[in-house]
Amino acid sequence: MEKTAIFHRPTDNFAYLLDDRTLQLRLKTKKNDVTSVSLIFGDPYIWRNGEWQFSKMPMNLVGNDGLHDYWETEAFAATKRLRYGFQLTSLTEETIYTEKGFFDSIPTDSDYYFCFPYLHENELFQAPQWVKGTVWYQIFPERFGNGNPSINPKNTKAWGSEPPAVNNFFGGDFDGVTAHLDHLTDIGVNGIYFTPVFEASSNHKYDTIDYMEIDPQFGDADALKELITQCHSRGIKVMLDAVFNHSGYYFPPFQDVLKNGESSPYKDWFHIHSFPVLGGEKPNYEAFGFVDSMPKLNTANPEVKKYLLEVGTYWINEFDIDGWRLDVANEVDQPFWREFRKTVKEAKPDVYILGEIWHDSMPWLRGDQFDAVMNYPFKTNVLNLLAKNSINSKQFAENMSKVYYSYPKTVFDFTFNLVGSHDTARILTECNDNINITKQVFTILLTFMGTPCIYYGDEIGLTGGQDPGCRECMDWDENNHQLELKNHIQTLIALRTKEKLLANEGSITFVHPTEANGIFGYKKHNATKTIIVLLNPSSDEQQYALDRDQKYNILYSSGLLIEGSNVSISTEGFGIIEYNL
Repeated sequence: MEKTAIFHRPTDNFAYLLDDRTLQLRLKTKKNDVTSVSLIFGDPYIWRNGEWQFSKMPMNLVGNDGLHDYWETEAFAATKRLRYGFQLTSLTEETIYTEKGFFDSIPTDSDYYFCFPYLHENELFQAPQWVKGTVWYQIFPERFGNGNPSINPKNTKAWGSEPPAVNNFFGGDFDGVTAHLDHLTDIGVNGIYFTPVFEASSNHKYDTIDYMEIDPQFGDADALKELITQCHSRGIKVMLDAVFNHSGYYFPPFQDVLKNGESSPYKDWFHIHSFPVLGGEKPNYEAFGFVDSMPKLNTANPEVKKYLLEVGTYWINEFDIDGWRLDVANEVDQPFWREFRKTVKEAKPDVYILGEIWHDSMPWLRGDQFDAVMNYPFKTNVLNLLAKNSINSKQFAENMSKVYYSYPKTVFDFTFNLVGSHDTARILTECNDNINITKQVFTILLTFMGTPCIYYGDEIGLTGGQDPGCRECMDWDENNHQLELKNHIQTLIALRTKEKLLANEGSITFVHPTEANGIFGYKKHNATKTIIVLLNPSSDEQQYALDRDQKYNILYSSGLLIEGSNVSISTEGFGIIEYNL
């Protein structure tokens, strides 16, 4: 047995509350090394005849990431206290794993074991439950719809008259979104994520001038209130984008520092290295990257903190928004985010707090900062498999298992999954204009754990390369729409709405392919029902063996045929199948 590969810690993704008396516990071992694991557990204060009293229960092998196996079980703590360890068996030996190491026999002293001192209900991860059933739609406001030409910026181009550029404007606004809400309702989405709408000089608005003002090219307060009212009447939540890591160049406090230098009352609002303040290729102040037009805010400064916390509550109190997406969230100090969460949750307890973080995000997801992060590893792996063919389905299943088991299930249910955005090439372009592959991408997006997001226009087949190519005007001429793709997305969303297992109820188990690029997928299951999502990434028809004792029902498929206990899936096909236990 490879003991150096065995790992557990009594926190984060390895030990977390499901409710005030139940812990989900996980253990990691070398792949195919351990044949069984049992959990040893009990209250640390229950002893008899000088020995700690414990119970044992088997753990389930739930997945692997190519290097490690993951074992999991739920432990009920009747007294809300728990000490526990693991009994591991391989083909050649047995060992007991505790906090104090490995032993040949079960220690009879509870002090040797991992400790979860007390199951406090207020330590249960709390994110808004409505998010689990939400399908988001990301809107880049400048490019979605021009509903009020009278407020167009200077030199606005005719809608869609030229390719998107870093500095052109087409007049998209709030009225343009309100006018097209029927399109969103028709697709079935029930959440809108807007990129920034605050006053800024660019077309993308990530260079904020005033965090308390709507950019006049989008409309006024009444226009935004009407939009949000219309959304809420349709059951659509609204999330705004905040850039608290940095401001824009024309943010008045930064302009004051440029003008008055060291005598400016705002000099400590930023990270200035020397005076006078100089921009250029390597500015003498901290910025987003080295972009001199985006100076980094000092969020540890009490005045900056007070201002930004007021921003966080103002848009909730005045406009009744439902969520904040936080740009470059990992570069802002975590004490600020802890205060931000407390402040905005007091204003609206079920507001959704989403951080933009591209890497391992566990430090921000312990219940004191964010409700979720943007799941870029999901996007990377889906595109690497289906669009770029740089990994095979076996590697995909292993990679996604590693991502999934890096977080508690209670966290992953709320993670924000995406396959395209204003920062990336269009998904149909990534898939080389192949509709069938793009349909497979959306099949995964809309059936996986988490809350999915569709980038505006992807549902009708808009194309375009990297920024700014991915930011073209929405095409409202239905003659140009990819209706096959749109209908596919509508069907999947309707299915997700009907079948709650596809919307984060229950658990997930990965279907690992038997061949390097064989059929892959996952099972979504609870105590009474299982739904299997299967996809064929190969250029050849392939088969997958089913349990012959079950009766299966095909919920939705393309190129799928069930014959006896086998499923055949044609090239670039997929299937969503259910059976009752």
